[in-house]
Amino acid sequence: MSTSPESDLHDRIAVFRHGLISRLLPADLSDEQRRAEMRRITDAEHTIPGTTRTHIAEGTLRDWMRAYRVGGFGALRPKRRCDEGSPRALPPAVAERLLELKESDLTRTIRECIGLVRSEPIVDATTALSHSTVHRLFVRHGLNKRNSERTDRGVDRRRFAFRDAGQLWMSDVLHGPSVTGDGDARRRRKTYLIAFIDDATRVVPYAEFAFAESTSRFLPVMKQALLRRGLPERLYVDNGAAYRSHHLALVCAQLGIALIHAKSRSPQGKGKIERFFRTVRAQLIERLEPDDTASLEALNRRLATWIEAEYHHSPHRGLESATPLQRWAATASNVRYPDPDVELDELFLFQAKRRVQSDRTVSLDGRLYEVDAMLVGEQVTLRYDPARPDGPVTVVHEGKTIERARRVDLYANCFVKRHAHNGAPESDTPAAAPPAGLSMRSLNKRAHGSGSGSGSGSGSDDDGQAR
Repeated sequence: MSTSPESDLHDRIAVFRHGLISRLLPADLSDEQRRAEMRRITDAEHTIPGTTRTHIAEGTLRDWMRAYRVGGFGALRPKRRCDEGSPRALPPAVAERLLELKESDLTRTIRECIGLVRSEPIVDATTALSHSTVHRLFVRHGLNKRNSERTDRGVDRRRFAFRDAGQLWMSDVLHGPSVTGDGDARRRRKTYLIAFIDDATRVVPYAEFAFAESTSRFLPVMKQALLRRGLPERLYVDNGAAYRSHHLALVCAQLGIALIHAKSRSPQGKGKIERFFRTVRAQLIERLEPDDTASLEALNRRLATWIEAEYHHSPHRGLESATPLQRWAATASNVRYPDPDVELDELFLFQAKRRVQSDRTVSLDGRLYEVDAMLVGEQVTLRYDPARPDGPVTVVHEGKTIERARRVDLYANCFVKRHAHNGAPESDTPAAAPPAGLSMRSLNKRAHGSGSGSGSGSGSDDDGQAR
């Protein structure tokens, strides 16, 4: 795994591209639905990695879809241009500035954009800015007159329900009760319920209370959901920080899951999971006993029991009185499960970049780890599972796995010295061996000598051992 800035940018670009085309790939979309989704993507503004542009052209989306179908996720990474180093019709800086001017005011004409750019120092006097060249640039990026005149004529909201299990999962977070934390009965900590629900069956693949709604708490819950109920085709989530993380987008892209974010201030699309949360409050949280909130572990045991023993077996009005498990059993024949070759544990590992200190240590979540002395001064990537504070920490340098970091043992380091030339540690002088015990013959001789009054002088016994 490479850790260079260029590789990180290419990963972010590939994840961004997958996030868009994954909304167009599902086979159950009709041509009309796919065209409508294409229009929504081209009309919307996007934060595109590596550029200041905010719009995507329809032709570009189709190119990405073709590349993905042939080469998978890796084909979405940027390729080196075949004409790299040679002049193009428009210098990159000029093209970027033209797009910025048009995007900031879609009513600007091509002539006005050219005039504004001409007045700036980025344009050389010899640079050709023809009307047709700029027009093609705007069309290619969805900024032509037809798009600029398109208006929003109202929001068409309709109830929807997918037919089969695994076609769409929703995820959200509910503010939960306070529980005793860190073993101190006087200290109460707020909890958050992280949950997934299958749209077609209302089955809850997995849910768990945590002390935070961060990415490091969300991804372990998602991993357990995938292990229990397979891979969804789509994952519909909120716009919170945990759902906007690059790590989540990368996991979904690697597993072929379309990650869809709800529109801001539009909670209507998450109605099913909101309905599940109301049920949680009424049937679980309101009935908790003191023992259920004695610890986070006790609260999660109570939650798991309620979901598996009560909720999944209760008739659901939205399922025509069928239970979630009954609907799952009837529609889950096409659910995908993780490929045996995919290392889910590796895929869900978190990464943190650290610079190795002169004492060959790195810090992670308040813990000190030792790495190879040859890495002193180098930047390394630490891969770890946040759900396992005492779990292994893998050290990656320049894309290569080097070793597993070791927790610093300060006392053991008291007995390690460094080589005078290169600073590499070497073992200190070994401790002297414990004295050998007296032989039986020597013990007998001493006993006899003491009894006869002799043996008061110094010397050696017959076996050569000094007395």
